[in-house]
Amino acid sequence: MGRLAQTDGLTEIQRDILATVRDFVDKEIIPVATELEHKDEYPTAIVEGMKQLGLFGLTIPEEYGGLGESLLTYALVVEEIARGWMSVSGIVNTHFIVAHMINAHGTQEQKDYFLPRMAAGEIRGAFSMSEPGLGSDVAAISTKGVRDGDHYVLNGQKMWLTNGGTSTLVAVLCKTDEGGSTPYRNMTTFLIEKTPGFGPNPTVPGLTVPGKIEKMGYKGVDTTELVLQDVRIPADRVLGGVPGKGFYQMMDGVEVGRVNVAARGCGVARRAFELGISYAQQRSTFGKKISEHQAIQFKLAEMATKVEAAHQMMVMAARKKDSGERNDLEAGMAKYLASEYCKEVVEDSFRIHGGYGFSKEYEIERLYREAPMLLIGEGTAEIQKMIVGRRLLEEYRLAD
Repeated sequence: MGRLAQTDGLTEIQRDILATVRDFVDKEIIPVATELEHKDEYPTAIVEGMKQLGLFGLTIPEEYGGLGESLLTYALVVEEIARGWMSVSGIVNTHFIVAHMINAHGTQEQKDYFLPRMAAGEIRGAFSMSEPGLGSDVAAISTKGVRDGDHYVLNGQKMWLTNGGTSTLVAVLCKTDEGGSTPYRNMTTFLIEKTPGFGPNPTVPGLTVPGKIEKMGYKGVDTTELVLQDVRIPADRVLGGVPGKGFYQMMDGVEVGRVNVAARGCGVARRAFELGISYAQQRSTFGKKISEHQAIQFKLAEMATKVEAAHQMMVMAARKKDSGERNDLEAGMAKYLASEYCKEVVEDSFRIHGGYGFSKEYEIERLYREAPMLLIGEGTAEIQKMIVGRRLLEEYRLAD
């Protein structure tokens, strides 16, 4: 283990958790990741291993059977997992977001019902906000929930669900027209339990997961649509029990999700650096190792600096959230920086590999296809810069 991406001030428990996860990644994920990714095969054995390690309950409070760890611990675990295979970190991420939303905003009954089984990995969560025509404009949401006695009837189409097929619980954002005068006060989050699988759901009439979306990268994990046609959901499955709060609940989930995406960028970038510096010491040109060429040393120096800078920014954002302070500025910065630097470090490692980087026999080929997803997930770079810019204007506003 090199000196890059070290984190000061960790407890002994945190260090033990990270050492265990790092060992699991090296032994159980890296050796099989490229083969599974090329087959677009769900990593069942890896997921079972993560369940045994308790990773699905990492941040869930101990009273519900979880480990009660911080966002920082979780982000550092995600960084390690993404270093092995980014798709595996995606399987944990949406589950983590839904668990966070239930713990932060759910009724006591919802916490008692969902969190113990989520901690054990028996229930696995998916997060559904986006729609086919939505993009970054959440106010344009069209999926609708209409009150009908003790139930809501949901109709619409959702898009880009990570774990859409394999999950058993989906947090779905719908328009309900019950909260207030603005679009953001007329959204509600529904907790929908379902049977895993594709096609019409056997336990939720009207709910359909059509199938996996074919993607350039980020394979293995299933990314899907979700179609709702007159789906009836009990009113007690409104997150928090009160309609009209869905937008704010989802944004809280996205905020911690941005720290997660930053951590994924850090993990992928670190792996790309490891592959690049290793290959540079094995490949020879013009009578010497390419690592001895100044041009390659410059490239390695730039890559390492970006890996370190992104990691420290991600750690700062996680610690800010853990302290209870508002962290949208830091989370936006971390997500923006880590995803952009990840793309650049991966591309530089790809260049170091030369023609072999284009071969599927080399791991960097997989990373080169995975990195672009981080530029989009949990908000594009443009959205992050807009959030950061607005917050900076709040912080540095001139007196009237």
